[in-house]
Amino acid sequence: MFDMSRRAVLGSAAAAVAFGLASKLEILAPAFAASPDEPMTGFYRYKVGDIEVTAIYDGIWRKPHDPAFIKNASVEETKTALANANLPTDFMPIPLTVVVLNVGGRLIMMDAGSGVGQWQTNATHLPANMAAAGIDYKKIDTVMISHFHPDHVWGLMEKGSNAPVFGNAELVVHSTEYKWWTDPSRVETLPEGRKPAGKRIAAVFPTWKNWKLVEGGAEVAPGIELVSAPGHTPGHSAYLVSSGNSQLLVSADIMYVPALLAPHPEWQGSYDQDGPLAITSRRKLIDRVIADKIAICGSHFPFPGSGSFVKDGNAYAFTPTIQA
Repeated sequence: MFDMSRRAVLGSAAAAVAFGLASKLEILAPAFAASPDEPMTGFYRYKVGDIEVTAIYDGIWRKPHDPAFIKNASVEETKTALANANLPTDFMPIPLTVVVLNVGGRLIMMDAGSGVGQWQTNATHLPANMAAAGIDYKKIDTVMISHFHPDHVWGLMEKGSNAPVFGNAELVVHSTEYKWWTDPSRVETLPEGRKPAGKRIAAVFPTWKNWKLVEGGAEVAPGIELVSAPGHTPGHSAYLVSSGNSQLLVSADIMYVPALLAPHPEWQGSYDQDGPLAITSRRKLIDRVIADKIAICGSHFPFPGSGSFVKDGNAYAFTPTIQA
């Protein structure tokens, strides 16, 4: 999967700050958008207390508009929401950012990316951007998994062979997520479109011995708590990172397209396995982030994948990290 000889092509950078996060995060390296959906630089570094956070760009899915994508909204309604957020409207922009934490010298990867084209053909940038950020994937100590959708876990497996990419790392996941997907009888119950992913997971993951199954509320590393957030998948999880007086919620797919789901938190995505439960988890965590003034990042937020939420009546307003 990781060809670390590839050279990242990085644009020049200037100073930037994270809007709404400046009091919580210390910015170490900037990221800028070359277009509304592609960054010029492939990584972005900031601090949460003493913990160094590196956001790494993997790529973007320019998803064709699909009336089934949001179950209770039309394509025109989703296009309007994108336009209101100053995002492209000729497709659904779904970027993917992977976060690596440096906790006292221990490298912790939050999800594993999409596997260099195994998810989408243009989501191939993770290896080069990790190298550009000075992160050696062979030195990753722990991978903390939010859920088993392909864009988050295909990076655990080599294309073709399914050999483990992080064979020496600890793999942390909510026990519910692991047991649901690896249940031998599960594949036959999945919709046709999800059966290939289900078969691959069921065939490969149980053969690995480096899984650590945990429950919600568990401290999975110093200063890192697994937060149960079911609905998107049965064991979908966020991770709360704490250091000193600073906190960051690595929120995975709680609010996967903020342009849509912040102003319309009641919208249910087709990838939400339990739509009503996903909405409950979404509101619970975003309300907590706002009330407790917690910084937040998300796998599919516009790169560098961080921003801030405020209440807007019964909905929310989202401000992404400023990119000059």
